[in-house]
Amino acid sequence: MLWIKAFHIIMVVSWFAGLFYLPRLFVNHAMATEPAEIARLKLMEGKLYRFVTPIAWLAIATGFWLWSYGFSGGWLHVKVLLVALLFAYHYYCGVLVKRFAADGNIRSHVFYRWFNEIPVIILTVVVILVTVKPF
Repeated sequence: MLWIKAFHIIMVVSWFAGLFYLPRLFVNHAMATEPAEIARLKLMEGKLYRFVTPIAWLAIATGFWLWSYGFSGGWLHVKVLLVALLFAYHYYCGVLVKRFAADGNIRSHVFYRWFNEIPVIILTVVVILVTVKPF
């Protein structure tokens, strides 16, 4: 079980790294005006999203694997709900990648600056839940 837990933590950290960086690319893309810069950002966004998506699935799969070992408590149900919200966020990032690729962005860089904070909030709450197990 410790190997699974270690692999789960590695996948979660890697997934969050992608979820922290991708919206930062959106901020830059929303501000970009030069065609070469826009093309480079489109490429980076697409590659990062395609790279981090299997990592997300591995994080979720190893999390369920750990759950099968008998973890329980109200904190775990809240964590699972937050992970579901995080996956929805991840999926919406994919929608945004496609929208940017089609030059269809309708939001300002300020929106993406706030949008970028969502995974930080989720991570903070999940770490507290997993560490403190308040209920």
